[in-house]
Amino acid sequence: MSMITRQKLGSSRRWVVKVGSSILTNDGQGLDRQLIASWAAQIAALRQDGVELVLVSSGAVSEGMVRMGWRKRPHALHELQAAAAIGQMGLVQTYETLFQVHNLHTAQILVTHDDLADRQRYLNARSTLSTLLKLGVIPIVNENDTVASQELRFGDNDTLAAMVANLIDAELLVLLTDQPGMYEDDPRLNPETALITEARAEDENLAQMAAGGGVGRLGSGGMLTKVRAARRAAQSGAATIIAAGRQQDVLHRIAAGEEIGTLIIPTKAPLVARKQWLASHLEVRGSLVLDDGAVRVLTKSGRSLLAVGVTAVRGHFRRGELIACLDANGHEIARGLVNYNSDEACRIAGHGSERIEEILGYIDEAELIHRDNLVLI
Repeated sequence: MSMITRQKLGSSRRWVVKVGSSILTNDGQGLDRQLIASWAAQIAALRQDGVELVLVSSGAVSEGMVRMGWRKRPHALHELQAAAAIGQMGLVQTYETLFQVHNLHTAQILVTHDDLADRQRYLNARSTLSTLLKLGVIPIVNENDTVASQELRFGDNDTLAAMVANLIDAELLVLLTDQPGMYEDDPRLNPETALITEARAEDENLAQMAAGGGVGRLGSGGMLTKVRAARRAAQSGAATIIAAGRQQDVLHRIAAGEEIGTLIIPTKAPLVARKQWLASHLEVRGSLVLDDGAVRVLTKSGRSLLAVGVTAVRGHFRRGELIACLDANGHEIARGLVNYNSDEACRIAGHGSERIEEILGYIDEAELIHRDNLVLI
């Protein structure tokens, strides 16, 4: 069905794992420390094997409800925000404590939809997550429920997890839920229905196949949100596995290539998908003219664009916007997300990276455009 296999995904080097409220809080009975400890041990083992992993965790609202003795999920936004603020304390404390057992540090990352829609904040988030992964820290990502408005809320952490997968170029998105995966029919109505072991992200019937698993009492998403998340993750070439989080050694079994849960396969290779995203979803805001050396480095070596190779800056642009890279004859050879605005780029053009801080008084990145945010045309 695809060149992507479970064995290849098991050996992939960058994962995003999302855990839902219903399993995290043991269906509203408080944080399931034993289960979280199991995940922490499995993630620690994956880290030892060289897997970089970001954990997207629900559970703040649910934990807040438990702490306050609320039996029903509130509908008023300000009550949800209050519950999230209360519960986030216990959630992060639990993760930090259980990962410390394995000598791993965690980092709390709270984001809103607006953070990832804004190009500058998108790059900031990407840089921070990349740095944490290089440091061997486990980022714990959640929606910033305490400040998100109704219009800007992700609405579910499945969507957030997919956006994080896009953000860090993850190869695999794992959605851990209280269901074994997707079924051909609703298993609550048809106990004989079959589990779907594999599907394509582009399959038009995928939403219909998500009949099994509605919105839970504590969660805000369901199987349909997981399908949408898988499709979003596929835009940057990531595969998705939907599996039961309570299954013993679920992450180890995925890493071993075992046929567990539902695998949703992207239809494009990561590089092709990212190039299409940069080419079609963003408007070019300016251009950089490169010397022959920089052109060779980009086209032959696949390296980042440094300011020293820029001979001219054209247009007005902000950090994070899409910029075209031109050769001396004006031919576009690449495009990418720029790390400095047009005024800053003008000042550092032609200078080595070691002089950026001296010239600007600060340094955001050593590269003008990082290779991960640059595609050849």
